Amino acid sequence: MTDVLRRGRASLAFSFLAQGVAFALLVTRIPAIQDRYGVSDALLPAFLAAVPILAGVGSVTTERLVKRVRPSLLLRWSQPVVLLALLGVGAGERMVELGVALAAFGLAVGVLDASMNMLGVSLQRSYGRSIMLSFHAAYSLGGIVGASLAWVGAHWQLALWVSYLPVVLVLLPAVLVGSRWYVDDRDVAPAGEEKTGEGQAVVFKWLFPLCLVMTVAYIGDSTVSNWSAKYLQDVLGSSEQMATVPYNVYMVTTLLGRAIGDLGVRRFGAAAVVRGGALVAAGGFAVVAVAPGAWLGMLGFTLLGLGLCVLVPQTFAAAGRLFPGASDAAVARLNVFNYVGFLIGSPLVGALGDLWSYRGAMLVPMVLVLVTLVYARSFAAPPDRYGGGHERPRTADVGRGSNGL
Repeated sequence: MTDVLRRGRASLAFSFLAQGVAFALLVTRIPAIQDRYGVSDALLPAFLAAVPILAGVGSVTTERLVKRVRPSLLLRWSQPVVLLALLGVGAGERMVELGVALAAFGLAVGVLDASMNMLGVSLQRSYGRSIMLSFHAAYSLGGIVGASLAWVGAHWQLALWVSYLPVVLVLLPAVLVGSRWYVDDRDVAPAGEEKTGEGQAVVFKWLFPLCLVMTVAYIGDSTVSNWSAKYLQDVLGSSEQMATVPYNVYMVTTLLGRAIGDLGVRRFGAAAVVRGGALVAAGGFAVVAVAPGAWLGMLGFTLLGLGLCVLVPQTFAAAGRLFPGASDAAVARLNVFNYVGFLIGSPLVGALGDLWSYRGAMLVPMVLVLVTLVYARSFAAPPDRYGGGHERPRTADVGRGSNGL
């Protein structure tokens, strides 16, 4: 069974990596997509907002589907749809074709994100130690690869479909082959523990703190993704070339933080790692807000990568611990707030920047991320599972009818 788990972990990590590549190829080529289809600046936000909204619909649908269909099957067939939809975005010619491709991409991404994290949570439970951050590290690595491939396509002025086709031709058969080794919670259940989806209902008031942390984390992430270049150039006076650096630094530090984060969870416990991440992220926003120049601003974005990177993986893991008998449903609901944060973050900072100042706008996500400290105890792991007994969770008895949170 150890070999089964190892193959399951490797195949799922590759799925995370492939999704990181696909998503980066889409979002980093938005200007080229806009030019190809003649999408106006006024219409572009509607197209961009449609993707996370439909992804939320896909995630909610996944919660219902997993009652009858294994998450591994949903992931096996949603990932090819994402890749083919990406190719459709690059190959279409009319606005309606772009709309159809983005709609398919959004719905499939919602199913894919939810099912990937469901499998990650169940694998972590089967392993008996923290491995969730390693999956998200693979996603970060995929994002770096995808952004690099997008740069190559833009540098050589390749047509979108020419940039996307080789990636799809490589990743599509690879993820289909790798999907043979996905491991469901129903395949490997720890002794004495309920199978996912049986014997427990998801109570939203207990899940709400994790939903709030997920939203805050993605508000922070979308702030960096959408505003770091503009902030460095317009507020801190950097060159246009230098303004492209913070997001790359953010992605690299996110990868590094997630690559070593599981060790921190095993040594200090999930709650301590989440508290540390929230403090580092808040410090990063503070440095960005007060930075007198571009180099100190980049230091702030570096701290943001190191701090924010641990929050999302540990939020999914905490949902699995909070509802061990219904982790699939909990992950699907929690995943919706991924897209809520994405939708809120960029417009929030933009509106505050226009009405007030961009320096002041950076203080808002700083305050929001500090809210995580209030709910950090929700992340505490049972000592027998992660070794070390640093903090017994307040949520450990939720499945047995306690007051939980």
